[in-house]
Amino acid sequence: MTLRILFSFILTVLISSSTFASKEGYSIKLKVTGIKDTVVQLGNYYGDKQYLKDSARVDSQGRFTFEGKEKLEGGIYLIILPGSRYFEIIIDSTQNFSLETDAVDYVKNMKIKGSAENILFYEYLNYITPRGKMVDSLKTIMTALEESGDKGAAEIKEKLIAIDKEVLSYKKNLQEKHPGTFVAKMFNAMGEIDIPEAPILENGAKDSTFAFRYYKQHYFDNIDFSDDRILRTPIYHNKLKKFIENMTVQIPDSIYKSADSVLGKAKASPELFKYTLWFITNTYERSNVMGMDAVFVYLAEKYYMTNQAFWVDEQQLEKISNRAITLKPLLLGKVTPNLVMKEMNNTVSSLHNVKARYTILYFWDPECGHCKKITPQVYEVYKKYKSQGVGAFAVCTEVDLEKMKSFVEEKELKWLNVYDPYNQTNFRKVYDIYSTPVLYLLDENKEIIAKKISVEQLEEMLEKKLNPKL
Repeated sequence: MTLRILFSFILTVLISSSTFASKEGYSIKLKVTGIKDTVVQLGNYYGDKQYLKDSARVDSQGRFTFEGKEKLEGGIYLIILPGSRYFEIIIDSTQNFSLETDAVDYVKNMKIKGSAENILFYEYLNYITPRGKMVDSLKTIMTALEESGDKGAAEIKEKLIAIDKEVLSYKKNLQEKHPGTFVAKMFNAMGEIDIPEAPILENGAKDSTFAFRYYKQHYFDNIDFSDDRILRTPIYHNKLKKFIENMTVQIPDSIYKSADSVLGKAKASPELFKYTLWFITNTYERSNVMGMDAVFVYLAEKYYMTNQAFWVDEQQLEKISNRAITLKPLLLGKVTPNLVMKEMNNTVSSLHNVKARYTILYFWDPECGHCKKITPQVYEVYKKYKSQGVGAFAVCTEVDLEKMKSFVEEKELKWLNVYDPYNQTNFRKVYDIYSTPVLYLLDENKEIIAKKISVEQLEEMLEKKLNPKL
């Protein structure tokens, strides 16, 4: 099982292992005029995904019931109708209620009995829907006016600002009138942070970085981390993703701090902590950006290997731990693990003894189709920069000396060719080699500058380092 598959599996376990379901059950009765004799489904948001929870048969009158013996976890749920149509409802502690609407306009014609949260929710939807349409229309008009240079665009912009203020006022009033409701909590979670005036520095200028720093520091102030219902809405995932990926400088040290900050808050709810740790770990374990594996190693060591990821079973934990242990010595900036291997004439050579400003560490297989194409290209890069202090340590990953010799002679590879006939170095595990070819670039101290790069990237890096443009 690859680690990416493992983390997908962990998310499935994460979703199914909630500890908050009770045995009171749920019964949601619905009637939707305009559909009949079909099957509908009940789904819920979880992070950025939607998952099916139940299904029901619709009778000839459009009536159907979702019911179960265990209570549903709170959040926003979807009633999914034929043709990928759906409407949303809120599930809170009251899970015995009824709804009636029609397929012409689910929101406008919705009638609710027994659920104060959904009555409030649909009052809001009926308020915001026409205004949303109005905003879309005004934006289209404003864009056309701006493109033609018409000054009327400013007037349209003022109308949009007025609508925005009106909506904000509506939400604020709802929160004040219904402070304990989930609808109010969602509005609060979606609200922006009020940023105070920037302080004046000693030189008399305003602190230009204050607004961003304050915003980031207080970004999650409106999230109630003790209430995991927010996880079963689209709100939390979007805020978390923005915080980690857009508001955090994408270098490992900055990501560590942001991750620790939000995980510290998320510990107020086991469910939110699970999802938050899973999301950040999965994001950087899957990243194609070189160096981001450092984030995975950091999270694995700090949270998984200290048994804070309590939902991960022993086998999964072992895989994550072993992966982190493998990757840690291979992080950018680390002194690469030494390799002592044999040349084709049986001479022993050491990677750390290669005297060069930069060393190309190259793993190849004489029978690998891609290696046959790439190896001559790597060699040409080596030849191009050899006179400027570039060395090579070319590791044949197979043990057949004759095949190695044949390939080296055919391609005229006059660099340091080595192999490990008895696998004494365990280089595949040490260097995380699960396919070939693989390229590393090391500095004169044998610290890793780049890893698992293409020939083009190798040449570009060497050119920038050896021949920097003034």
